Amino acid sequence: MTRVLSGIQPTGQPQLGNYLGALRSWIALQDSADAFYCVVDLHALTVPGDAAELRSATMTMATLLLAAGLDPDRCTLFVQSHVPAHTQVAWLLECTASFGEMRRMTQWKDKSAKGGEEAARLGLLAYPALMAADIVLYDADRVPVGDDQRQHLELTRTLAERFNHRYGQTFKVPDALIPARGQGGRVMDLQEPTRKMSKSSDSPQGTVFLFDDPKDIERKIKRAVTDADDGPDAVRYDPAAKPGVSNLLDILATITGRTPDQVAAGYTRYGPLKADTASAVVELLAPIQARYRELASDPASVAKVLRAGAERANEVAAATAARAEAAIGLLPPG
Repeated sequence: MTRVLSGIQPTGQPQLGNYLGALRSWIALQDSADAFYCVVDLHALTVPGDAAELRSATMTMATLLLAAGLDPDRCTLFVQSHVPAHTQVAWLLECTASFGEMRRMTQWKDKSAKGGEEAARLGLLAYPALMAADIVLYDADRVPVGDDQRQHLELTRTLAERFNHRYGQTFKVPDALIPARGQGGRVMDLQEPTRKMSKSSDSPQGTVFLFDDPKDIERKIKRAVTDADDGPDAVRYDPAAKPGVSNLLDILATITGRTPDQVAAGYTRYGPLKADTASAVVELLAPIQARYRELASDPASVAKVLRAGAERANEVAAATAARAEAAIGLLPPG
């Protein structure tokens, strides 16, 4: 059976793009693949944060994943830091990667530019190697990721191939599983539709958070930026010329299982499109929010799921780590 691995950081507020672009595919893959999913709390350490907030956010994200539809009987759900092999193999891959490769990573360039390289944490530079370790540890065949993570997946492939070339066949080289636009692949900001919707609070009015009140969801979507075109073909799918309208069509198409062009054929004005999109999003998120409240009232049951997931993840990851350490020449214990 094909094995898949993907993870999500417990930072920021989970939003609609996370669900449509990633979590829905995770849920579907539970029935067709041996699926490993993790809350990547170690990645959150690359930027300053509060310890109590990180613990709380990690539990919140794990609870949300279960509420969204991940089933511990059909997938392995765990917290990254509960599996020591992630950091073990990350070091091996850091020693396989070059400084230049890490400095070329887009997220390093973007995030270090804000405060300057002198202030940026070393982990921010090196964490793509940790992400690569997350993947290769589980012999993943495919990795469900957003299009913005394509560069990281390519680096993972490069490092796995380089390690194999130097030390012998050790890691499986994974393929990316990236949804296309119209399939939840990229949900854009409602107020700035040329940029991706983000978990950060930089654009709260342009982001639908999964815990938003239904009235707030409706207000945000009904105020979504479109354009001044009110002609007979105003509602059409054209991401370059009409990014705002196309984003709404993407969202409604993904939720209803149609193509953006099929959705566009049913509208001549923006108002009804916005109203229907808002209703569809509210209806989509209502059961997730209800299930989250139920699970959050019993954190012990969530912790039990995470312990069981970590046990299975450790079995698989420890074997890969031992294989990699032997290949690179480390002396085995005992």
